[in-house]
Amino acid sequence: MTIRSRLVLLVLAVLLPAVVITSWLIARTYDSERIANENTLRETTRALANLVDRELAQRASVARALSLLPELDAAPEITPALLARFEQQVRRALGGMEGWVELHLPPGSAALALPTDAAVLRLLPSEERLASARVLPLTRGPAPAASGEGELRAGLLHPVVRDGNVRMNLAVTILPAELQRTLDEQRLPPHWTGAVVDSAGTVVARQPGGQAFAGRAATPDLQRRMASSREGLFDSVTLDGAAVVAYHSAPADGWTFVSAMPLEHFAGRMPKAVGNVALASLLALGVAVVGALWVSRRIASSVHALERAAADLQAGRPVVRRSSGIVECDDVAATLADASESLRHARADLERQVADAVELTRAAEQRQSQGQRIEALGRLTGGVAHDFNNLLGVISNSTYLIERQVATQPALAAPLAAVLRAVDLGSRLTQHLARFAGRRPVHPQALVLERFLPEMQELLAAALGKRVRLSTQVAPGTWPVVVDASEFELALMSLALNARDAIVGNGQLGLQARNATPEDAPGLAPGRYVLVTVDDDGEGVDDDVAQHAFEPFFTTKSMCKGVGLGLPQVHGFAVQAGGTAMFHSTRGLGTTVSLLLPAAPALEPGTPANALASASAAEGSAAQPAVALEGVRLLLVEDNRDLGDATAAMLGTHGAAVVRADNASQALHWLASEPSVDVVLSDVVMPGEMDGLGLALALRVRQPRLPVVLISGHSHALADSQGFTVLRKPCAPHELVAALVTALRPAA
Repeated sequence: MTIRSRLVLLVLAVLLPAVVITSWLIARTYDSERIANENTLRETTRALANLVDRELAQRASVARALSLLPELDAAPEITPALLARFEQQVRRALGGMEGWVELHLPPGSAALALPTDAAVLRLLPSEERLASARVLPLTRGPAPAASGEGELRAGLLHPVVRDGNVRMNLAVTILPAELQRTLDEQRLPPHWTGAVVDSAGTVVARQPGGQAFAGRAATPDLQRRMASSREGLFDSVTLDGAAVVAYHSAPADGWTFVSAMPLEHFAGRMPKAVGNVALASLLALGVAVVGALWVSRRIASSVHALERAAADLQAGRPVVRRSSGIVECDDVAATLADASESLRHARADLERQVADAVELTRAAEQRQSQGQRIEALGRLTGGVAHDFNNLLGVISNSTYLIERQVATQPALAAPLAAVLRAVDLGSRLTQHLARFAGRRPVHPQALVLERFLPEMQELLAAALGKRVRLSTQVAPGTWPVVVDASEFELALMSLALNARDAIVGNGQLGLQARNATPEDAPGLAPGRYVLVTVDDDGEGVDDDVAQHAFEPFFTTKSMCKGVGLGLPQVHGFAVQAGGTAMFHSTRGLGTTVSLLLPAAPALEPGTPANALASASAAEGSAAQPAVALEGVRLLLVEDNRDLGDATAAMLGTHGAAVVRADNASQALHWLASEPSVDVVLSDVVMPGEMDGLGLALALRVRQPRLPVVLISGHSHALADSQGFTVLRKPCAPHELVAALVTALRPAA
């Protein structure tokens, strides 16, 4: 395979996954937008149905109340006086509602004379006798005058029952204008359509268009959907010819409610940022392929030139120096030329120089692709650490079991010790991989500021430059602080760079540390804290800017000078360490950033904060008998089957009766039926709705006397222990047993 082919394949191997991921992101974006649009249509339609249902329920109440009035006891034979009184009751019942009340008289009833001002009462013949109330479709009502076409109206029809017999029907009308106003109040998004359709497929109200569409038949596709289903999403064309995606809902009253949005909006639009990413990915892929072809051509021509020079050298012809533009290749050509001049002196020397030239060429190719390989490796290593820790745990526990079983075979002691050393080395390797992938766990340790801050002074001074003078002062007797040293250095460097940018011309930066008083740490948990302040005499900021200082992406710098993540990182570091950060600034006078950090107990400087706990655990382990968990019933919660089997077998050799659970839900279910467990050992990161820490918190409420020990390879679990014992994966068997024994002591 040629150099050109290899370079092109390398570029494709690096960039094609990014293109595939970008395509997947675009597809997911489209799907998400379509699902969101469908949910919006559904909720809008149901909200409209609820509003109209309230209108219908109000009229149902009026119809039911009017049907029970004593004026209708003699129905259908009602005297003029009773009819006039009934008309007054109707006016009061309707209140502010529009429309009127209709009395549907059976055939053969005596003619009734309406009061002269009965604008809210109509008399209609009807042969139908209702068994219960129902909603009427949209029809034209009786004309209020002797001539002319009646108004469009729907209604709620209710029977008038006396002595178990239906005497007549009473209807409270609903005018399309009322429903139109209800629909208009919804303020649908632009270009959306909303409609109310009666049981006969007639439009009662519509937005947009208003009452101009009232009385028109709904589209055929909507009528088909109404006949086949009560609710659902479908494609349609509106009465004014627009292609839409609609959602219809038909409650029990027989009416149908529809919301629709334009088809091109429902299909989803590509967000500008996603489009830019896709375009940039394709452009980067094209540029990279073209660049690979160009570079490969230059390299190939240079290599061919070297081949010709080597042929000349082998034939004894003089080697002519020609510049190829590639430093390494030119160096090789020069070497060949020198070798041709000294060929008569030593053939062996010529061969050595040619070998060196080939090695230089290979080194050049390796350096060229090193950056790309590291970038690809960084993306892969992040996901390896967790699974690799589980594998190391299986190896460690299994090795421990083998070690106990082969005590009579001394020849196996050395190989088993080598395996355990390899497990320890693998554990440290996963930590390095996590740091490489940007997932470095936090390692708090006790730092003596009287030594740490002066050591930082040279580094900070180099970052500040000559125009900013740096002074450091640590009060005598200042307590050590428990923080991650690297994170602390990063926070101080970020504050120094912010101060440098804020100082115009020459200025000074002060770095002080002292023990904090209770007044310095309001709102923090009781305890000892150290106050570290960084103040400058720069321009400062106003109060309205200062209150947003710790917000991510908030910055007063130009786009090319900052992204607003420096101060949020400082605040996050302080909070993660168990303290807080404060920002004070005055326009024209300068800025002070204060860090309140937790003070360390009496530890040696540089000792990890969990060293005493580890030492105590080790001592406790050494003091335990061979069967340290004799008679202990232990619930092991571990989703990795192999690691769970190895851990259960190892704990069984110490006398424990181990019960297995694959997740937190299964463990809670088992404990509810079999609560007789002495201790729980659970992984932290597990599939399901609840992780190991959530399980421990739930057990703290349900069974507060039940000890829980957690184990995890993730840094956040080690930092956020919530008062529980948390062991790091992979954990040595003696450390695990010691932690379980220690946890069982308070319970005993």
